[in-house]
Amino acid sequence: MKPFKFSFHPRLIDCLRAYDGSKFFQDLTAGLTVGIVALPLAMAFAIASGVKPEAGIFTAVIAGFLVSALGGSRVQIGGPAGAFIVIIYGIVEKYGVANLLIATVFAGMMLCAMGVFRLGSLIRYIPVPIVIGFTSGIAVLIALSQMKDFFGLHIEKMPGDFFAQIQTLAQNADSFNLTSIVIGVLSLALIFGWPLLLKPKATELELPPRATTHRMRRLLRALPGTIIVLVLATLAVSLFDLKVDTIGSKFGGIPQGVPDFALPEFSWALVQQLFAPALTIALLGAIESLLCARVADNITGDRHDPNQELMAQGIANVVTPFFGGIPATGTIARTVTNIRAGAVSPVSGILHALTLLFIVLIAAPLANNIPLAALAAILLYVAYNMGDWHEFARLRHFSMNYRILMLSTFFLTVIVDLTVAVQVGLVLACVFFIYRISSLTRIEQIPNEEMVVELPPGVHAYSIFGSLFFGAVGKLEGLIEPKAMPERALILELHQLINLDATGLDALETIRKSLQKHGSQLILCGLNRQPRDLMRRSGFLDRLGADHCLPNLQAAIDVSAALDGTLERYPA
Repeated sequence: MKPFKFSFHPRLIDCLRAYDGSKFFQDLTAGLTVGIVALPLAMAFAIASGVKPEAGIFTAVIAGFLVSALGGSRVQIGGPAGAFIVIIYGIVEKYGVANLLIATVFAGMMLCAMGVFRLGSLIRYIPVPIVIGFTSGIAVLIALSQMKDFFGLHIEKMPGDFFAQIQTLAQNADSFNLTSIVIGVLSLALIFGWPLLLKPKATELELPPRATTHRMRRLLRALPGTIIVLVLATLAVSLFDLKVDTIGSKFGGIPQGVPDFALPEFSWALVQQLFAPALTIALLGAIESLLCARVADNITGDRHDPNQELMAQGIANVVTPFFGGIPATGTIARTVTNIRAGAVSPVSGILHALTLLFIVLIAAPLANNIPLAALAAILLYVAYNMGDWHEFARLRHFSMNYRILMLSTFFLTVIVDLTVAVQVGLVLACVFFIYRISSLTRIEQIPNEEMVVELPPGVHAYSIFGSLFFGAVGKLEGLIEPKAMPERALILELHQLINLDATGLDALETIRKSLQKHGSQLILCGLNRQPRDLMRRSGFLDRLGADHCLPNLQAAIDVSAALDGTLERYPA
């Protein structure tokens, strides 16, 4: 076993060794682009989570800075994420905002511990159908939570339960605001249609690169559809005095300044109850962050340090709540935008955070007239992109185990709870894995035609293939049934037994004792290293006897024939 060695080495240190002006210009362009993209998302995620919009912006600033400065990825962008919306909303509804902040700090400590003890690689063992199931389930819940603002319904507060949300929406369906619906529909259409509007026509491809049309399209292409929607919707509300819910009317606007450091209100009565929410935040943050880093690696051809990334995420989640922030993790959409904008180092992530801070300090009052219907449309777009909907159409091509795993995680996430969904999903995955591996374990009688000599009377020989573990030991029971009990010896040929656990060893010990009671003996041959080492450490080989653990089948037959002096009748 390798000795434990603590390592804290941010990727930024390596990137700055060969840093120059041209790289800074690339990072500056990427940082400005991602900062603009992150602004509407940060506000929308916060509002959907049940907190004020500035909590999302401050999280993007502080966590985004720390994740980039201390992380193990070259291009990953940290901040509030859509995957957290359902979790945060449930915690706020049940425990309050103050206890959400405390749970976030606890989650940050857990993430740091996971990184320190080098558990980053273990996140990769979570099966793909579980990840698809809960991310798609979260997408459905995000979309459902936005119906209130999208349609302008007069609902004071949405409940956290899925069926209660549907009931509340149905009961208040007649309170819709037509203006909100128009803003929401037009915003959603523009977000989806913006890339199509910028697609160059065949005639424009013939123009020289410096033509005005090309320059204008490149400029517009650099602006995401979400920003265009945000600007146009805000202008419409301001110019025409539209009667819809806005950030100003709902939350009193966004404070213009740097958040103050403040200790969350601490309640010992709820600390024990916060362990489960904190664990959920930590696990979801770790999964989302490392999945995002792997996506970035696939695009850039780079390789991140998962343990350093977890430590950076942990530090960010410990620090951010003291400034009123919410849980943060790696964000795929902003990370991909960062890469496509030309980022070459973590400096781009730092500049993205500073861009957001500059916007808050300069332009915060302009956010008062941002309509909530436009932010709802942005979140519906996020939910659409978050879900792996094509995987549902492809389910018929996968095994039944895959379908059960993915669908159970999806429906449990939507109907019950994300924590329960992941727990049940992991248990089902383990059960299916055990069943699959146990089905590969075979115990077969060795036919006489495969032997150099015929077996002596009263001797049975079997081969065991695969892994003899707790899920497969039941297959040994038939070897010692009264009708199948050999009179002289039972030979087990084990050269294709790749693994043996303590339960399998206990089953072999039971066979040895049962045979001994009936005047018969157990003989093993062809042992591989792992089963032999376990048998030796446990003392099983000493109880079995060295002359009953042989290198090959022929030697075992010779010993079985010699048990009653009949060796001369069965020569080699």
